[in-house]
Amino acid sequence: MKHGLEITVAVIIIVFAAVFLVQDAAIRASGEEAWGGADGEAADLIEASGYEPWFESFWAPPSGEIESLFFALQAAIGAVIIGYVFGYWQGSRKTA
Repeated sequence: MKHGLEITVAVIIIVFAAVFLVQDAAIRASGEEAWGGADGEAADLIEASGYEPWFESFWAPPSGEIESLFFALQAAIGAVIIGYVFGYWQGSRKTA
């Protein structure tokens, strides 16, 4: 079989996606929030404990989209820096 590995990987991806979609539909049908994560639960637990922050933020993004933009920008800058370091390291190894 010429493309056996590619077909196997495609089948695995399709099965994983199907399991994910079926599980997501089951969670949504039960009325729960699907894939909520632990961040919201942790914030509720911290607030319930009576914790008071030491200081307030001097600026808050005007919307969730701006906050997501800053997060993506931070990730992109980090990826560029890491890529540059690995590229420089690999290039210096080849010239030495």
